[in-house]
Amino acid sequence: MAIIAYTDGSSLGNPGPGGYGTILLETEKKIKKEFSQGYRLTTNNRMELMAVIVALEKLKKPQTEITIYTDSKYVCDSVEKKWVLEWETKGFKGKKNAELWRKFVPLY
Repeated sequence: MAIIAYTDGSSLGNPGPGGYGTILLETEKKIKKEFSQGYRLTTNNRMELMAVIVALEKLKKPQTEITIYTDSKYVCDSVEKKWVLEWETKGFKGKKNAELWRKFVPLY
């Protein structure tokens, strides 16, 4: 079983009202699930990261193959360039959205 996730997040102002959206597609059974939530005061980067976290949290079986599509340079660079793993070794000290990155790492 393979899952495809489309994620996005945004805010009007930084900070400002915003939200995230996540769509999960199960490719074999052609099942689609959508998740979203709004917040009164948030930032664009928080919502982009939350969308990815929600995608990973919704996986029911460990080791499920997932492909995540995001337009967030913040999330992509943090993962692809392995910055998040370096931040973890330093306890996320001084990093914005540290509590979300702490939530992300074990899911990743």
